[in-house]
Amino acid sequence: MEEIKNLKVLISEEKLNERINELAQEIYNDYKGQEITFICILKGSIFFTVELSKRMPCDINFEFIRVSSYHGENSTGIIEMKVDLQGDIKGKDVIIIEDIVDTGRTLSYLKEYLKSKEPKSLKICSLLDKKERRVCKIDADYVGFNIPDKFVIGYGLDVDEKYRNLPYIGYFENV
Repeated sequence: MEEIKNLKVLISEEKLNERINELAQEIYNDYKGQEITFICILKGSIFFTVELSKRMPCDINFEFIRVSSYHGENSTGIIEMKVDLQGDIKGKDVIIIEDIVDTGRTLSYLKEYLKSKEPKSLKICSLLDKKERRVCKIDADYVGFNIPDKFVIGYGLDVDEKYRNLPYIGYFENV
């Protein structure tokens, strides 16, 4: 991949893989090999969802949901449902798979929405957590990395649909 000016690595591909292995083991231990439904929040969480599920030695069902509250680098504060669940999660052990918890608005909305679907259990697994930006009280049950208040890209995270395919988490250093 071509070098991108002013882009700094925050979390290397090696560290991502190491931590995803640990998260998979934590989740597996908590569910004792039971069937789990992962709800992947599109588009940003797709890389994380796939890699996490490949490391899980149990049955995983997949559901996908797409919501949006960002335009460029800024949250609009308005959550739009773009793609809803296709399957039924009633009575199932469900884990929302998120790329990053930032303001918490999206996850707060989704958690309440998904609770209304009556899952047996509902937890959140987020690759990244940026607590400094939180405006809604919400915490993930499983967190890959706590990060500083930087706009990050790569490994599914984007800016205007660019840079998702970087194999690491990076940020642009101010010039």
